[in-house]
Amino acid sequence: MSIFVFAFLIAFLFTIPAFANPACAVCTVAVGAALGISRELGVDDTVIGVFFGALLMLIVFWLIKFCAYKKWHFKGLNLLLFVLTFSLVIPLYTMDYIPYGARTLLGVDSFLLSIIVGAIIIWITDIWYRKMKENNGGHAHFPFEKVVIPVVCLILAGVTFYAVSEAGLIKQNITLPDIEIDFD
Repeated sequence: MSIFVFAFLIAFLFTIPAFANPACAVCTVAVGAALGISRELGVDDTVIGVFFGALLMLIVFWLIKFCAYKKWHFKGLNLLLFVLTFSLVIPLYTMDYIPYGARTLLGVDSFLLSIIVGAIIIWITDIWYRKMKENNGGHAHFPFEKVVIPVVCLILAGVTFYAVSEAGLIKQNITLPDIEIDFD
């Protein structure tokens, strides 16, 4: 029954006109779904962090565009939206889903570092795509270029974090708890 309700909600959301297109809506939903599934499949937390950071940055982009559409303007709005969105990471640490400092890379919590890297990748690839499109007469170089560029960069970052983790360069400070997620 819950799958039917979920499918209905998703179908309903696609009937609502988009206010802006800072990022592909389907891609945003796909990244969010992949995060939950990947943890269940045992994917390294640093790889999940890269995509989680990307998802948070995409949410910031959508919120900024939504506020512009509603004509909500005040000094510091973008910063406020950024801080509020990225504060969604705090419950992961306070509920011991990801113990802070359990694994570190260069003295920084590896999950938090990978979130920051994922967010920066989305931000930079958005700027890069706009410049490339501008230099090409306002047209993409190939179909789905706006999707391919960030996804390839995120995959490369995820593979890099996985390789660093497998090479033993991420210091394990405490034992991570086994968390079971019940999707029923």
